[in-house]
Amino acid sequence: MSKKLLTIGILSLGIMSVFGVSQALAYRGDATVVGPNHTEEREVAMEQVMTEKDYEAWKELMTEDGRTPGVLNKVDTQEEFNQFAEAYVLSHEGKTEEANAIRAELGLGNGEGKGQGNGSRGNGNCNMAE
Repeated sequence: MSKKLLTIGILSLGIMSVFGVSQALAYRGDATVVGPNHTEEREVAMEQVMTEKDYEAWKELMTEDGRTPGVLNKVDTQEEFNQFAEAYVLSHEGKTEEANAIRAELGLGNGEGKGQGNGSRGNGNCNMAE
């Protein structure tokens, strides 16, 4: 009986691991899926900084609460941020291909798990990072 319980336990852990990974990666690059730390307040704030192309406010929002998103290493000028904000708007309009083209131009992943494994996980959505 204990062998049966052990087998069930291992299978359960495996299923939870796969589900957890897919949940963590699901929102990356897809504006229709919210991240694990999503809040309405943050979404409203992000929408505002993106539509206004307010680079300084975006950097502040991205680093609040000790966050260290890898996207700040790729989007570190106003010009790059303007492109990044355009990708954000396009993705929210459902224009995924156009948004992904801009993201690729900036050297960002498109939610396909092709990162280098050194990004921050669990930072929520709204940053379109990695």
